[in-house]
Amino acid sequence: MRRDLPYALSGLALGGLLLANAALAPDAAAIGALDVALVLAMAVALAVCRRYPAVALGVVTVAMLALHVRVHPGVSAAFPALAAVYVAAWRGQRVAAVVASLVFLGGFLARDVAVTPTGRPGQLIVERTALLLGWFVAANVAGLVARQRRAYLEQVEQRAIDAERTREEVALRRAGEERLRIARDLHDSLTHSISVIKVQAGIAVHLARKRGEEPSATLLAIQEASSAAMRELRVTLDVLRSPADEDRLGLARVDELAARTRAVGVPVQVTVTGAVGDLPAEVDQAGYRVVQEALTNVARHAGPATAHVHVEYAPAQLAVSVTDDGRGSPAQPMTPGVGLRGMRERVTGLGGTLHAAADDNGFTVRATFPLHTPAPTQRPREVQPAQSATDRDGADRREEPA
Repeated sequence: MRRDLPYALSGLALGGLLLANAALAPDAAAIGALDVALVLAMAVALAVCRRYPAVALGVVTVAMLALHVRVHPGVSAAFPALAAVYVAAWRGQRVAAVVASLVFLGGFLARDVAVTPTGRPGQLIVERTALLLGWFVAANVAGLVARQRRAYLEQVEQRAIDAERTREEVALRRAGEERLRIARDLHDSLTHSISVIKVQAGIAVHLARKRGEEPSATLLAIQEASSAAMRELRVTLDVLRSPADEDRLGLARVDELAARTRAVGVPVQVTVTGAVGDLPAEVDQAGYRVVQEALTNVARHAGPATAHVHVEYAPAQLAVSVTDDGRGSPAQPMTPGVGLRGMRERVTGLGGTLHAAADDNGFTVRATFPLHTPAPTQRPREVQPAQSATDRDGADRREEPA
């Protein structure tokens, strides 16, 4: 209805113009009730001409011809017909627009010829007819041009939508192909190497037990770590091959990480506080990876140390921290390596913050993830920690696990 309001107002304005012109024109007849009804019918028809162009065009043409025959308001009777012709041509009713134009011109000319006094020069009739003919031709052409322009704009818009959809499909296809390539490379290289380690460790354990000896704790830790690495690698390969796969690593398996770290001789304490609830898959997996990386670094670089894992659930955020009492000094700056950069990218990519620094009591890694808030569209610029610790070789203490 709101889109029809301009047409209704135009009809009322043209009706007022017709009545005023008929009242002021010296050669116009007196206005009667039927004439007012014809003007009102024209106004109603123009109000609905956008939805019913052919019907409205017929009503306006007949009403204006009847008004011209009865009152003779002059060329102003053609204005509503011109508007209806334009709208009909714009809405695709080209034949109806042409027929209505010819009917109105023929009726207008016939009435002028019929009432022209004998001997009166016909130049006025010819000029008026030529003027109306030009107006109606212009109205038809303008309506066709407007329709073609609208069709062109719709076509351009549709092409833009199709192009955007095509770009998204191409990007998704390329991302899928890249995931498959990475999965193949990991399977062909890393899986083979880990499998060899697992098999060799298993053989060593078997031979030791066959000789009646108890396998060393280090050998058992290697066997367990290789088995766990194979399981995690299979999960990673499944995710790469099927992005919708929901079987992902999460904080529910932190106890397994702690057990594997204890197996290599590092005491680990795990504390969970708060109400454990469902986490977004990305946050759950990122928290697990932060704990995994931090415990790996403790085992590799902290020396004789005890690690403490704290997982804190809160309504608005999740916080995971790993602290150790190993080697560390805030006086020695640290150059971030691949492991720390990877942790920071995981955390900041989900809108969280990461703190990794040494103090007088050891080293602390703490990550916080906001819950129930959208992740940022762009990854924040990496902020270097102010102070941290460097291992004995001068490299980043927090390297990626082997």
